[in-house]
Amino acid sequence: MPDATFANLFSALPDATKGEVFDEILRSPCLRIERIVSHGQSSPETGWYDQQPAEWVILLTGSAEILFENENTGRVLKPGDHLYIPPHCRHRVVWTEKNTETVWLAVFFDGRGVHYSTP
Repeated sequence: MPDATFANLFSALPDATKGEVFDEILRSPCLRIERIVSHGQSSPETGWYDQQPAEWVILLTGSAEILFENENTGRVLKPGDHLYIPPHCRHRVVWTEKNTETVWLAVFFDGRGVHYSTP
């Protein structure tokens, strides 16, 4: 059995001014957790994320706007906002805050049998 591990998501934040930084925190055959640090980045104008795994993401610091392909208006996220993105639900990041780091925690999994509720 592996030893317990302790860390802080906000320690040693990487410089993301030149590009988003994706740090894998945990991986198993059916789950992947990443810390994503953005600093003013967005998806390419013609780029849509269309990924096989389901994703649950929470914004921890900063702010951002997410647009889903089937919507006309994006969703502005602030710290504490989270969302579930089903497999192959096309979406893009319209913007992330330019004056500070935007830190996300993303959980990727197969999406079968999901029941999503908000507190």
